[in-house]
Amino acid sequence: MPPVNQDAIKHASSVKAAHEQTLLTHPNVVGVGVGFRRKGGRYTDEVVIVVRVRDKQALNEIPPEDVLPAELDGVPVDIQETGDVSSI
Repeated sequence: MPPVNQDAIKHASSVKAAHEQTLLTHPNVVGVGVGFRRKGGRYTDEVVIVVRVRDKQALNEIPPEDVLPAELDGVPVDIQETGDVSSI
């Protein structure tokens, strides 16, 4: 993997902070972070805002008001399924 672009990480972190609370209001969202896009089960070098959901669904199965954005302030968003999250 190429060196991590620190400017991209800083920008994505700032954008995530600005939008995190709104994203967490979506019923299927369990977490928001900054990381790398996953494609075909592998991580790429693209810095993204990672939105973790209980259940990843086809776009046509999601009510329009619950569709998550593909990007926020120019930062790509990657939806990753994690299932339910609970503390122990």
